[in-house]
Amino acid sequence: MASGKCSWLHNQLESLPIVKFPFNVKSLPSNGISFFYEEGEIIDHGYGLKPRIVRIATHKENNFQSRISEHFLLNESKMNFTIANPKPSDRSTFRNDIGRALLNKNNDYYLKIWNIDYMFKENRLKMNLMRNIEKEKQIESEISKILRYTFSFRFIALEGQQKRIGKEGLESRLIGTIVNCNVCKPSENWLGRFSTIERIRNGKLWLSQHLIAEGITEQDKKDVVRAIASTTENIS
Repeated sequence: MASGKCSWLHNQLESLPIVKFPFNVKSLPSNGISFFYEEGEIIDHGYGLKPRIVRIATHKENNFQSRISEHFLLNESKMNFTIANPKPSDRSTFRNDIGRALLNKNNDYYLKIWNIDYMFKENRLKMNLMRNIEKEKQIESEISKILRYTFSFRFIALEGQQKRIGKEGLESRLIGTIVNCNVCKPSENWLGRFSTIERIRNGKLWLSQHLIAEGITEQDKKDVVRAIASTTENIS
C-alpha cells in the first residue's frame, strides 16, 4: 500500500529531535537530508495526528549548514542588499516559493518582478530599474517570519553526495514516498495552494522536482534506519 511506506517514514523520523528557530546552525551536520514540517499541516496514518512532511531536500557536498542558513536567513547582513545585488530569496528556492505564494495570495502586483531571477547579472543589468528594494525587503522579512515561526525540520546526517542527490539518490525516493501516499494531503489553508507553480499548487510539497519518483526500497529503509541511529548518536 502506498501509504505504508509514508507512514513508516513519518514514524521513523519521530525519534529525531525537531529543530525550531532559533538554533545554532553549526550544530547541524555538513551533509544530510532535511525534512520540513509546517504549522497546521498534519496527517493521520492510523497512529494519531502527526506533523506532515511538506518538504524534503538535500544539497551539494558539505553545503547543508549554508543551505539551512539561507532558508532561515540566519545571516541578517544579507538584508542589506541593494539594486546591484540579488535578493536573499534568489539564493533559496524555498524562500522564493514561499514569497511567490504569498504575493499571489495577496494579489500583489510585485509577483511579476519577484519572478525575475536577479542572480543572473544580465537580469540585474537589464531589469534592475523595475525593482523596489524597500518592498523586496518587506517581503523578505515576511518570508523570514513565516519560515522561522511556522516551519520546523528534522534531519538525518548522510555522507556521499551521490547517495543523497539526483534521480539516483535517496532524496528522490523519499519525495516519491510522500507524493505516492494517498493519506498525506495539504490542509485547506496550506499556503502552497497559492503557488503559481502548478506542481506545488496541485500537490502537497514545497517541491517541483522528483515528483514522479518511486518510493523508498527495502534497502533504503535500512539506510534510513542506519542514518537515524548515527544521527541520534552524534546529537547525544
